[in-house]
Amino acid sequence: MTDSANSSHDGSRGVRFLALVRKESLQVARDPSSILIAFVLPLILLFLFGYGISLDTKETRVGVVIEDVTPVTSDLAASFQASRYFSVKTGRDRREFEEDLVLARIRGIIVIPADFMDRYTAGNHPQVQVIVDGSDPNTANFVQNYVQGAVATWQQLRQSETAATGAPVRVEQRFWFNPELTSRSFLVPGSIAIIMTLVGTLLTSLVVAREWERGTMEAIMATPVTAIELLAGKVLPYFALALASMTLCVLLAVFVFGVPFRGSVGALYLVSAVFLIPALGQGLLISAATKNQFLASQMALITAFLPSFLLSGFLFEINSMPEIIQWVTFVVPTRYLIPCLQSVFLAGDIWPMYFRSIGAMFLIGLVFFTLAARSTRKRIA
Repeated sequence: MTDSANSSHDGSRGVRFLALVRKESLQVARDPSSILIAFVLPLILLFLFGYGISLDTKETRVGVVIEDVTPVTSDLAASFQASRYFSVKTGRDRREFEEDLVLARIRGIIVIPADFMDRYTAGNHPQVQVIVDGSDPNTANFVQNYVQGAVATWQQLRQSETAATGAPVRVEQRFWFNPELTSRSFLVPGSIAIIMTLVGTLLTSLVVAREWERGTMEAIMATPVTAIELLAGKVLPYFALALASMTLCVLLAVFVFGVPFRGSVGALYLVSAVFLIPALGQGLLISAATKNQFLASQMALITAFLPSFLLSGFLFEINSMPEIIQWVTFVVPTRYLIPCLQSVFLAGDIWPMYFRSIGAMFLIGLVFFTLAARSTRKRIA
């Protein structure tokens, strides 16, 4: 008798949950503003980021490889370390920094080759090689230009001190992942993350707040549903809507903007789906806390859209920000999504980066959903 009752209870719970999902899906289909935010606004933003924005970078981290330590090579390496534009790590082999470059821990590798000293003293055009992460064209250009400037300044200073007149040092550049340094290949993947934030957080906060304003949320609460069932029923349709919006953006990025896609579709949907956990959770928390569409929209813009735009590394290099702001960026979910999307498009699947980012996004999302569930339970009580 008990097993039968439990089975009946579980079955009724499943029916209630499916009814909530169906009700919310019909609401999405009938609501023009949901379609507008999910599909029309992303198109506008994507074309804006793809065609209308150009960026300048001011600071970055690099690795300096000294293959043969001599007074001349040490002096040249010291000139890079003394530059206020670089944060320098030194090593003896470029392979020490290749993983850091792939995982975006550094943006470039400056190699002072083993024959630099001999070629410099012989006046035989010594070379310095610069290997740059081309997935961020602005940073790549920054590294390239300032390495050339630092080398030229070092040579002028050394010649004035030693009265030597050696052959000019040549800088050889290599750009990984984005050899043409196309800004669009950097901006479009990042803009997809901004769009997903907009669709996930802003749209969710608005539609749930609308339920509170119309009084329909109280009617839903009068039914025998738990807070978890209510939140899940609200989230699932917008989860699917956000993934559909992301799919549209990716198709445009590849077939309209010509951005290469070197990773796997599975990795793309995995990192995007995990990112939607904090995005949707934040929207639910905002709506439960405000119960007003206008206030919810302002809160979503201030706490989700603007931090994603300014503090995620999309526009500004995080390492150039004040240290306290760098700590704040750790709770911005798009900080973790943008490098993943850029890797999926430009570099291919880099699973160590994905797993770390997925863990961080899931943890942030768990916090948001826990707070949203508690807030909703208080409203029900």
